[in-house]
Amino acid sequence: MPDAEGHPAPAEMTLRTLLAALADPLRYEVVRSLAQEADGAARTCASFGFPVSKSTLSHHFRVLREAGLIRQVDRGNSRAAALRRDEIEARFPGLVGLVRDNPGGMADTP
Repeated sequence: MPDAEGHPAPAEMTLRTLLAALADPLRYEVVRSLAQEADGAARTCASFGFPVSKSTLSHHFRVLREAGLIRQVDRGNSRAAALRRDEIEARFPGLVGLVRDNPGGMADTP
């Protein structure tokens, strides 16, 4: 059962759900960007600079959170997202490295 903020436990993460979340180019780019950051780095949703509305951005981050790919923490009037690197790697070894090392996000979409 997800915690109070909607983060699933590692045992609840399914490969199908993670892959479905990563199928969207914007969400893939979020995870890829976070995977290239230092372990534990957190970024605000707005820091990614995507050309979408705030509600659309919130939707994408909710999908990533509910899939178990990111952990979101409140920072006053904004939220920061951090990749759940260790938990993902423990459950699906190599997945973070594959996403980090393979372009396929918004920058690579026509």
